[in-house]
Amino acid sequence: MDLVLVGLPGSGKTAVGRRLSRRRGATFVDLDEEIEREAGRPIPSIFAEEGEAGFRVRERRAIEALGPADPRPGLTRVVATGGGAPVDPRNRWHLYRGRMAAWLDGPPEVLAQRVRNSPVPRPLLGGTDPVAAMRVLAAARAPFYAPALRVNAIIGLAGIVETLERHLADPVPRTLLVRATTPLGRYGLGDGTAGPGIVEALEGLEARRAFLVSEPRAWEAAGAAISDALGAAGIPTELILIPRGEDAKRLGVIEEAARQLATLHAERTDPIVAIGGGALGDAAGFLAATWLRGVPLVHVPTTLVAQLDSSIGGKTAVDLPEGKNLVGAFHQAAANVTDVSLLRTLEPRELRAALGEAVKMGTLGDERLLELLEADGPALASGLPSVFESGAMAELVERCAMAKIDVATADEREQGGRISLNLGHSLGHAIETAAAFRGILHGEAVAYGLRAALRIGVAMDVTPPDRADRVERLLDQLELGLAPLAMSVDAVLEAIATDKKHRAGQLRWVLATAGGWTVRADIPTDVLVGAARSVLAGRQAGARA
Repeated sequence: MDLVLVGLPGSGKTAVGRRLSRRRGATFVDLDEEIEREAGRPIPSIFAEEGEAGFRVRERRAIEALGPADPRPGLTRVVATGGGAPVDPRNRWHLYRGRMAAWLDGPPEVLAQRVRNSPVPRPLLGGTDPVAAMRVLAAARAPFYAPALRVNAIIGLAGIVETLERHLADPVPRTLLVRATTPLGRYGLGDGTAGPGIVEALEGLEARRAFLVSEPRAWEAAGAAISDALGAAGIPTELILIPRGEDAKRLGVIEEAARQLATLHAERTDPIVAIGGGALGDAAGFLAATWLRGVPLVHVPTTLVAQLDSSIGGKTAVDLPEGKNLVGAFHQAAANVTDVSLLRTLEPRELRAALGEAVKMGTLGDERLLELLEADGPALASGLPSVFESGAMAELVERCAMAKIDVATADEREQGGRISLNLGHSLGHAIETAAAFRGILHGEAVAYGLRAALRIGVAMDVTPPDRADRVERLLDQLELGLAPLAMSVDAVLEAIATDKKHRAGQLRWVLATAGGWTVRADIPTDVLVGAARSVLAGRQAGARA
């Protein structure tokens, strides 16, 4: 078995790793030393000549060179990482998957003093106030250290080694990748972690029992493992099944589910656990927001669109014939338990459609996300085993989810910057409404809406043509927004009139810029009609137009 040590500079990873490996007869690997050996110069020189970006490239190579985890029993290898190594999602996938990870944690003030007295230069702490710099690093890196076993780093070398020895005798096999406490609730991302994650969330809420709200297909795929985990933990549950897809988002469905809660005497402290995709999460979230004026909610998203987007941010809603998501409430989940292994059984169409939301997030300014989609998009859309084994799927979910957490935290009630997340949604929602929520998935509609927003942006001299071309080529590669849609421009424009982003009678359009976004409410009718007509006609016809 491999043990990986993570933590801030000064936490003692190298000293602990050397002591423990000698004691156990294990191989010791210091990643910083490996990087220096491969580069032929010390790390400060690498930073000076190649910058942090160049160092991180070398760091990723060193982590990949570790190869797969050693499956043999007992401690065979100890790996001490650089402080920033686990920040990169793909690094963390390689470091934590199949290995035991331990976080040597200590107060930033103490660790800064250790670093100040150390002869080893620390490029990221070279400013005039290392304590302040260490505090910033501690806050930024905590979600990525926290999945590891937390060990007090200031109890002395012998105490740390003894603590690790005790845990090595009974390691916990799981791959938890992110554990973050945010203003929106707790967020956890892992692989094969749904059951334990729900138990942890419910125990944190001191739940007497839980009401599991799901739909038939999601429950068939995930229900058995979740039931077993909750049963083993002694947590009583009740199951409420509602329809699949947009059929769940009707007021009549909410009424029927609420009547079941009443029959079962659900109390204000009984959490609702939403197990399913985006529509299920919207409906179950609305039920949680309105039952007894609000009960705790735990999201367990089982589809890609729910994992990377809709389960995050507290928006809950149901549809009306006049428009999508017109009746709803903001109700933040107490916890979000995201398990990428649940995506392995999804149909390729569902995976592909969800990438419409991922492209939107990349277009808003995440260049690494765009690069990931350009490199691995078709494999992600097909759900190939390679994207799960390599960590590409986990990285996709994490990048989108963490970005949405940041945006929604800054603007929980959509009074400011959160409107950016509606890029592509004005026309996308209108297409869904014109289709009566039949025959087109949400992410597919968003892809058409994103194409329209790009074309409007180019026409308004807001979106650089090369930026629009890059995103449209990516959508082409993912086979999104290509086919003609059998609906009239008039029907789509009529649906746009009910869009929630109207203010003072004008619709605010989110448009892409060179590396971000802006909002415009002065879109001429002919520009809007032209963009709508071009995307409804399909990619080839739209491109010629």
